[in-house]
Amino acid sequence: MFDQPRVRLMHYDARWRQEFQQTRSSILFSCDGWVSAVEHIGSTAVSGLISRPTIDVVVGVEDTQALDEATPRIEGLNYRRIDAPAWAKNATALVKPRHSVATQPDPTHSVLLTVTGSETWRKVLRMRDYLREHPETAIRFEEAKVAHWRSGEGDFENYQAAKALFFSHLEDQIDASEDG
Repeated sequence: MFDQPRVRLMHYDARWRQEFQQTRSSILFSCDGWVSAVEHIGSTAVSGLISRPTIDVVVGVEDTQALDEATPRIEGLNYRRIDAPAWAKNATALVKPRHSVATQPDPTHSVLLTVTGSETWRKVLRMRDYLREHPETAIRFEEAKVAHWRSGEGDFENYQAAKALFFSHLEDQIDASEDG
C-alpha cells in the first residue's frame, strides 16, 4: 500500500469557477456529442466555502450506451477510473491525479459520469443547489468539515466519513422541508 497524503483544505478561490468552465469545455469537446450536460458540484461550486482544491463535476449522458462511449473519452483527458462512492448508483467515477498516483485522495478534478435525471444526478445537484440557496446551512457544513478535518488531522477516511454523515443528515433535512 502507500501512505495517503493528508486532506488539504483551502479558502474559496474564485478561479475554481473558471477552472470548471475549462473542464466543462474539454469534456464536451472530447465526448463529441455523447455528453448532454456538465455541472459543477461539491464545495468548490458553492461560493465562499472552504474546500478541498478539487473541481468536482457531474457529467450527464442520455443512456448507458452514451455512458460507455463517454468514459474512455474522458479517460483520454488524463482521468483515471476509480470506484464510485456507494451512494452514486450506476455512476462511473474518474479522477485527474494531481501527481502520478491515481489512488491518492488529492486529485485536481473528480468526475461522476451518470445518466441525466438518474438518482445520482438528482442527488448531487439537489445538495449543491440547497447549499447555494441556504448560506446558513453551507456555513454549518463548512464548520463541521473543518472541525472534523482538524480532529482527524487531515486523515482522508475520517474526513470522508464525517462528510458522508453530514450529507445524510442534510438529505433528511431537505426531505423534511419538502414534505412540510
